[in-house]
Amino acid sequence: MSGKFPITLHGAELLRTELQRLKTVERPAVIAAIAEARSHGDLSENAEYDAAKERQGFIEGRIAEVEGKLGNAQIIDPASLDADGRVVFGATVELENMESGAVVTYQIVGDDEADIKLGKISFNSPVARALIGKFSGDDVEVQTPGGVHEFEILDVKYV
Repeated sequence: MSGKFPITLHGAELLRTELQRLKTVERPAVIAAIAEARSHGDLSENAEYDAAKERQGFIEGRIAEVEGKLGNAQIIDPASLDADGRVVFGATVELENMESGAVVTYQIVGDDEADIKLGKISFNSPVARALIGKFSGDDVEVQTPGGVHEFEILDVKYV
C-alpha cells in the first residue's frame, strides 16, 4: 500500500477495536482449536485441524491487513476541521434531491468505513466526488448508474 489513506477518527477506533479483538480473542481461540484438533491424532484426515489452520491463516492475514491500514492511515477528526463550510473528507452533508424533494444526509468517509445504511459514503463514490469542494447552497449534478441527479447542498457540518 503506497501513501497515506484517509480515515475518520471513528473509523480508526473501529479498526483498533477489531485488531484488539483479533489478537486477544480470535487468535487464542484458534490456537486452542488447533491444539484440540491435534490431540485427536492423525492430522492427514482431520477436518477440524484443517478448518482451524485455515481460520488461523485468515485471522493472521486480517491482523496484518488492519495493522497495515492503521500504519498508513491519515486519521481525520471531522470535529477539528475548519473548512469554512466547504465539503471535505469527514464532512456530513445534507442534500435535497431537486427532482423528488427528498432530503438525505451523508458523511464522507474512507472506503473501509462506507456503509450506505448508516449514511456513510466513500470519498471515492460518484456522489462524494461531486460534492467535495462545494459549499452549502451549491447545486451539484451527480452521474449515477441511474442517470444524472441534481442536488442542492442544504448544510455542511463537521461532527
